Amino acid sequence: MSAFKSTGRRKFLKLSALAATAIPFFRFRTVPGNSKIGSPVLVSTWRNTDANAAAWKVLSSNGHALDAVEQGARVPEANPKDTSVGYGGLPDREGIVTLDACIMDEKSNCGSVAFVQGFKHPVSIARMVMEKTPHVMLVGRGAEQFAASQGFKRENLLTKESERAWKEWLKKSEYKPYHNPGQHDTIGILALDGNGNLSGACTTSGMAYKMHGRVGDSPIIGAGLYVDGEVGAATATGVGEEMIRIAGSHTIVELMRNGRSPQEACEEAIKRLISKRGEEKARELSVAFLALSRSGEVGAYSTNNVFEYTISSPDHQHVVIKSPSYFN
Repeated sequence: MSAFKSTGRRKFLKLSALAATAIPFFRFRTVPGNSKIGSPVLVSTWRNTDANAAAWKVLSSNGHALDAVEQGARVPEANPKDTSVGYGGLPDREGIVTLDACIMDEKSNCGSVAFVQGFKHPVSIARMVMEKTPHVMLVGRGAEQFAASQGFKRENLLTKESERAWKEWLKKSEYKPYHNPGQHDTIGILALDGNGNLSGACTTSGMAYKMHGRVGDSPIIGAGLYVDGEVGAATATGVGEEMIRIAGSHTIVELMRNGRSPQEACEEAIKRLISKRGEEKARELSVAFLALSRSGEVGAYSTNNVFEYTISSPDHQHVVIKSPSYFN
């Protein structure tokens, strides 16, 4: 019997409310050694219950994991109250909102866009790059030209609230980009559908008040997201430069390929990062990884004790879990 199923709904919800870290991973109902997964599984970074609900509509209708992650990612992209993703995202030092996103399926098909301005849904543009071009990544003006050619609507992404926050920041104009580890951050979303297909998506407006032109890990395949249909998938959130240094999401999938559980792989990636940066520096960083295996097992680990993620399955709808961390 799976660990997740045997916990029991009442006990599981109680543990969730207490943000328990005693349960390092969850194994959903699966058929070991069989490509047909009994139940779909969905996980996303942070408290993204609305995103999970949109993605779950696809999975519960026997839809493909790729469609599910795209629909899930589009929710925060369109939410003006989410200041770290899409419309309403906090701008860069110049007061300009720039967006990054990528998407990937179980066959290693992938698409990515970076430094996109004026388009609300970079995850959908990334999917069009994957499906309509021979390329993986388009950036800046070229990505915007492509988006316009595909019928995406150009919009002003800077809300009055985000503009007001930027002008307040300008009073000091601290060079260091703002990153509050307790603030909602990049959304990474991973899905395993009822037919055993894995997909993932990652989307962000990046660090607030970053240098104009800065791109983090979110649109970089292997850093902010990686999917291998034979093994599993991983995504990241936090200070993107740190994920790039260790190719974090790819590292986790490769560790899983070599026998590590998703939980063990996430922990090893965080420890590897800390060993390279040193504990003193790492304490200042907010970095978190989330992983999903092909068998439906979930793992999560972070540097600091602030990371939450959201899980959905047929029996447990959009439950928020507190991740274990290296520095408690």
